[in-house]
Amino acid sequence: QVQPVESGGGSVQSGGSLRLSCAASGYVYTLGWFRQTPGKEREGVAAIGRNGFTAYADSVKGRFTISQDNAKNTLYLQMNSLKPEDTAMYYCAAGTTTWGPSLTTTAYHRWGQGTQVTVSS
Repeated sequence: QVQPVESGGGSVQSGGSLRLSCAASGYVYTLGWFRQTPGKEREGVAAIGRNGFTAYADSVKGRFTISQDNAKNTLYLQMNSLKPEDTAMYYCAAGTTTWGPSLTTTAYHRWGQGTQVTVSS
């Protein structure tokens, strides 16, 4: 199966917005966005299950929105009111073990290469 491919990262000032995109083909149960900074574990940011339910990390609730366009096999992450602490490498992931949304890395077996998001104060 093809690995997901992320795009849309970049540099933005605090309070700004970015939209990440992920091309993810193939049959999956759940799609998610994760982020990682040097020396830290990869953390779940947002996920959407095949049942349409979504899940968000507490740190991004009310600021980030995950969505998907099934016709285009594309996953999105709209990030608003960005903060310097959102700076990280963002990864898209696809999984077939969990029907609902999951913010744990073990639910995913296909990962993209990542796209860098940098938020300056």
